Amino acid sequence: SISRASPNLTFVPACHPPDPMEVEELQRFVSNSKRLFVMTGAGISTESGIPDYRSEGVGLYARTDRRPIQHVEFIRSASARQRYWARNFVGWPQFSSHQPNKAHLVLRDWEKLGKLHWLVTQNVDALHTKAGSQRMTELHGCIHRVFCLACGDQILRSELQEHFEALNPTWKAEAFGVAPDGDVFLTDEQVRNFQVPACRKCGGILKPDVTFFGDTVSQEKVSFVHQRLAESDSMLVAGSSMQVYSGYRFALAAREKQLPIAVLNIGPTRLDHFASLKLNSRCGELLPLI
Repeated sequence: SISRASPNLTFVPACHPPDPMEVEELQRFVSNSKRLFVMTGAGISTESGIPDYRSEGVGLYARTDRRPIQHVEFIRSASARQRYWARNFVGWPQFSSHQPNKAHLVLRDWEKLGKLHWLVTQNVDALHTKAGSQRMTELHGCIHRVFCLACGDQILRSELQEHFEALNPTWKAEAFGVAPDGDVFLTDEQVRNFQVPACRKCGGILKPDVTFFGDTVSQEKVSFVHQRLAESDSMLVAGSSMQVYSGYRFALAAREKQLPIAVLNIGPTRLDHFASLKLNSRCGELLPLI
């Protein structure tokens, strides 16, 4: 049923349908690959109705002057955490209900066929997991998990939602707009009385298990991904402009190893000048044709 659902194009930039020549070129690229390394970004999830940051005209940066929370801000400021969690609490029911689109399902199928050696996603939306991908690394973590900064205890984000509801039985807020990663827009006045629970084990600060802007990916995870790339014979980037260095470094490593690189993304990317193939199409429209 997921694969037959119409894509939600609200947050997808305008683009032309796939060119038959481009489809052939990508087909040749994939057919020649035996151990394909795939990296996905926010552009693979926009067709599931999740906005991104950088897409021309429809991304957060194009629509508003708002910026995502910074790691240091979350760690240091109780009011910043209150604002983050209040907005996340309001956005969670819709965000957690998003489903994989055709592109996620195709990559899952390529894994089953033995074509896809490893998938690295920069997304924190769990859509690859929902689609059934297993040979996968969530480079920036997953917003469906929460952990304590003090003791490290982990809980599911859905469980935390129940704690929020218990602490805020009469608190209500209507969002006026959605942002990436489960965020919504609320006023300071709306946020003021929102109560944030502490860790049930030690009373510490709870944080989503994601890499916020300004934070770094662990060296263990980076090394692990480099090992998977070293075992691969080609790289496909799907739905990412690769502006963030934590993902871009793997494209640089692939170039150093002289691996062929194909890029499927609407709009320019940091890889355009050295990619073997650049395609300006929707992931969910082009990948199922391969």
